[in-house]
Amino acid sequence: MMVTDNILFAFLLTLIAGLSTGIGASLAFFTQKTNTKLLSFSLGFSGGVMIYVSFVEILDKSKQTLIIALGDTLGQWIAVLAFFCGILLITLIDKWVPEFENPHEIHHIEELNLNDTKKSDSELYRMGLFSAIAIAIHNFPEGLATFMAAISDVSLGISIAIAIAIHNIPEGIAVAIPIYYSTNNVKKAVTLSVLSGLAEPLGALIGFFILLPFLNDIVLGIVFAMVAGIMVFIALDELLPTARVYGEPHLSAYGVILGMGVMAVSLLIL
Repeated sequence: MMVTDNILFAFLLTLIAGLSTGIGASLAFFTQKTNTKLLSFSLGFSGGVMIYVSFVEILDKSKQTLIIALGDTLGQWIAVLAFFCGILLITLIDKWVPEFENPHEIHHIEELNLNDTKKSDSELYRMGLFSAIAIAIHNFPEGLATFMAAISDVSLGISIAIAIAIHNIPEGIAVAIPIYYSTNNVKKAVTLSVLSGLAEPLGALIGFFILLPFLNDIVLGIVFAMVAGIMVFIALDELLPTARVYGEPHLSAYGVILGMGVMAVSLLIL
């Protein structure tokens, strides 16, 4: 089931998705105003892609693989259990992440133009640093999800990488703004944003090498179901709430529907 020729390309996709935190950081310094409507629509679109592809493609692929390996009843049960184990895993990661600051706190580019803040430099620096750490921890399972999907199906991996890249842009802003505020150093702000994103390809590599000695259809089926669970949780817990806060609620919903539609068409024609 596994196509080794796709490994390098899959890793490249996780790298591109991870580096999009740097795009968010750069936007903070080269754009005067946050386009909240575009961000809201884009995050909704990303969430729609993740939800649709998780339920329609990845979870179905997991069930098919496990049914062939384990039989109809046991295969379906294992797929469902693995799906919820994926949700449990990303939930536990959320619980383990230090809660000094919320890494998904809404930040606007206009904040860079403010002359004063309510926080001291040390508090702002800590906010940015812990945001970077929290985002890096979240990016580990996201990197594995993108990597495993791309190994199985290149077009599927591309779609997921695009969705995660969109999701990483506001996270880059969340790291860059407090770091810049506290240090007045653009280079440091962008560097920390990029480093937080690089956890994504690192997570893909670590996960891959841990799984490599045990890879077979059963393991892959379980991993795919867990990946589906992880992505559904990310969409429901991070993307959609953030999309609604950034802009008009209906706009984020339109993004979700379009994201699902684009994903549906791409799965039919590719």
